[in-house]
Amino acid sequence: MVDLEKAPGAGAEGEPQGEPVRRSDAGGCLAVAIRMPVRIVVLVLVVPVRMVWDVLVVAGRFLRDTVLRPVGRALAWLARAVFVWPLVGAWRYGVVPLAKGVARLGNLLLVVPAVWVYRWVLTPVGHALARCGRGVGAVIAAVGRGLYAALAWLARYLVAVPAGWLYAWVLTPAGHALAWCGRGLLWCGRGVARGVGLAVTGVGVVLYWIVRVLLVLPALALWRWVLAPAGRALAVVGREIGDALGHAWRIAGHLSRAAGRLLGTLFRWIVADPARWVYRSILTPVGHAVRDTVVRPLAQAGRSAGRAARQALASARLSARQARADVRRMLFGEPAGPRPVERREPLGAQTRTLEKRTGRETSPPTRG
Repeated sequence: MVDLEKAPGAGAEGEPQGEPVRRSDAGGCLAVAIRMPVRIVVLVLVVPVRMVWDVLVVAGRFLRDTVLRPVGRALAWLARAVFVWPLVGAWRYGVVPLAKGVARLGNLLLVVPAVWVYRWVLTPVGHALARCGRGVGAVIAAVGRGLYAALAWLARYLVAVPAGWLYAWVLTPAGHALAWCGRGLLWCGRGVARGVGLAVTGVGVVLYWIVRVLLVLPALALWRWVLAPAGRALAVVGREIGDALGHAWRIAGHLSRAAGRLLGTLFRWIVADPARWVYRSILTPVGHAVRDTVVRPLAQAGRSAGRAARQALASARLSARQARADVRRMLFGEPAGPRPVERREPLGAQTRTLEKRTGRETSPPTRG
């Protein structure tokens, strides 16, 4: 079977560039035989699934944009209004001032007295105790050095000297004798161990060949002539099924997109374009005519009636105000006018200046 697909990495003269591309017949006759039937069956099975998947994706996006997102924003705003803002207000205007007050109160009631007690009571007492401790420690150190010297002299002459004599004249000769006996036993043990090792090696070789002939060689033949070919065949079948699923999914995507575009075109032709034509050609002129002949005159008449009503109400309020003023005037008389207020500064020529004060000339000062 000839492969009609050109390798994407090959040059104009067929020279390969980069890694070699796997040919369509690289799997052998088995791959070529099962490729087309598997792809046809998978395509028939995958196309409905892909179309249902695309419909669900479109419905999910529409539901997300029209329902879930607004509901989520409303719930988020409600959650902030119900939980976050009250908590923030309680924290900012309740907990923080209370905590500051408690901190100040604790500082005044605990920290300041504790610092005072530490500075003026505990520190002098501690210094006094430290001085006493240094004196007692010096006395104890002197007594301890004398006691240590005495114990060291007793340990040297009662323990170290007898132990050295015992090691030099008793333990050393006994150790040499035991070492000589051990070397003899070691030579005997090496001979016995060598014989046992040879016997064990022979038994191990016999068991190795028995296991190799009865287990390893049959298992190797089973793997090489049965399991490995079956695994390669299953790998080829699985690879072809995976490639077929990939091709079928892409082809189903193209078919689903084409079907969606066809349905969209039909919807536009059957519903959208007629509705747009009816809106532009019928409803818009009718609406403009109704607006110009009915709505606007009614609106103008309503505005005129409202203006006349406001004017009538203003005239009625003015008449009522005048009537109340006439009745008050008949009952209580004319109201008293405002009393004149005396000005504090003099008028006209009586104004004060630098040269005169209240109409009297100021005499120049005489030089004495």
